[in-house]
Amino acid sequence: MRKPIVAIVGKPNVGKSTFFNKVAGSKISIVEDIPGVTRDRIFANAEWCGYQFQIVDTGGLDFNKDDEINRRIIEQANLAIDIADVIVLFVDGKEGLTASDIEVANHLRRAKAPKIVAVNKLDNFEREKTYEFYELGLGDPIPISAEQSKGIGDLLDEIVKYLKKIESSEADNDIKIALVGKPNAGKSSITNRLLGEDRVVVSSVAGTTRDAIDSPFRWNNQDYCLIDTAGLRRKSKIEAGSIERYSAIRSLNAIERCDVAVLVIDASQGITDQDVKIAGLIHEQGKPSVIVINKWDLIEDSQAKRKEFEKQLNNDLAFMKYFVLLFVSSQTGQRIGKIMEMVNLVLTNAKREISMALFNNVLTNAITVTEPPSKNGKRLKIIFGKQVGVCPPTFNIYCNDSSLVENSYIRYLENSLRRAFDFKGTPIKIQFKNKNEK
Repeated sequence: MRKPIVAIVGKPNVGKSTFFNKVAGSKISIVEDIPGVTRDRIFANAEWCGYQFQIVDTGGLDFNKDDEINRRIIEQANLAIDIADVIVLFVDGKEGLTASDIEVANHLRRAKAPKIVAVNKLDNFEREKTYEFYELGLGDPIPISAEQSKGIGDLLDEIVKYLKKIESSEADNDIKIALVGKPNAGKSSITNRLLGEDRVVVSSVAGTTRDAIDSPFRWNNQDYCLIDTAGLRRKSKIEAGSIERYSAIRSLNAIERCDVAVLVIDASQGITDQDVKIAGLIHEQGKPSVIVINKWDLIEDSQAKRKEFEKQLNNDLAFMKYFVLLFVSSQTGQRIGKIMEMVNLVLTNAKREISMALFNNVLTNAITVTEPPSKNGKRLKIIFGKQVGVCPPTFNIYCNDSSLVENSYIRYLENSLRRAFDFKGTPIKIQFKNKNEK
């Protein structure tokens, strides 16, 4: 059963994202005191008094601007409005009722979902400033100050009146997939292909996606959450304090909280240093991953060219030889369907559990072929090992003295494990412990 959806809408700069962050419990949406910062629908899980729901932050609605980005913002907001179980119209109590508020309210009348008016920025809680908003004809306006957390509980009480309770076990079983990569590599286009709808803003301008956008969907009877992230560029290319800097932070957070990372590389630009650095971030976080070479329709689809890419990745990603590779085109849809197959493959491998007997059998064979190292006349003696975790698969090996272990021998044991078991697409972790160490 899906969680109910609460859509936050309104004209630009009325505090929608500030409220969203308060409810979500973290700074998920970018908050800046300038209009137009939030462009896409941003999903987050929320809970109030036992009611679980998804809250959706949308871009500011301005029906007087006519440009590509603004048209797409309105399209995205309309999608959020269409799927919402409750719509909250945010207005600015300091500014008072404006023609733009009336336009947005009239736009919302076509929606079937119940509507609530939240009068924000009333830091002194002046209820009399809510009276003029009765003119919108959407019920009793609720005074709040999102910045100071005043009235948020009253607003949430009103919201959950329209929601049904669902069990936690029913709601939190989705698999999170983060799409990461440089700006304009085609992440949003891939997202839209996978979702079968234009869920995120796509344009030819690099940097269109500023937030990490959570899009729940269902595939083969399994719930997933696709996280489309802002493109990651080198730090030197990002102005300190800029919105893009915050977007990069959210991309890193998306890698941290995902179950599987999909690194999207622009085939027309080749493999760059920044692509390698992003792969390193995924590896360091211990996440299973799929490397997707996008825009393959722009490249002559020859076996020689594929081998060229594979050879360069083998050289550049020497630290993650376990990578799996897929060549796709978000423009034509070529092999896009394979992405989900590969995601499930690497996640299965990341969750793989090896019995203690089988692991020690492989370990014994590896030790027989290549003796453990020695230092100052003292040789490393391996006693036994066992798996202690998954995602990534983690193994403890108990020995006489862990200070004798060399990185080259750890790599040798890892290669032995990979030959014995299918760990494609996932890092594995080997930890040496002294025999008496807990």
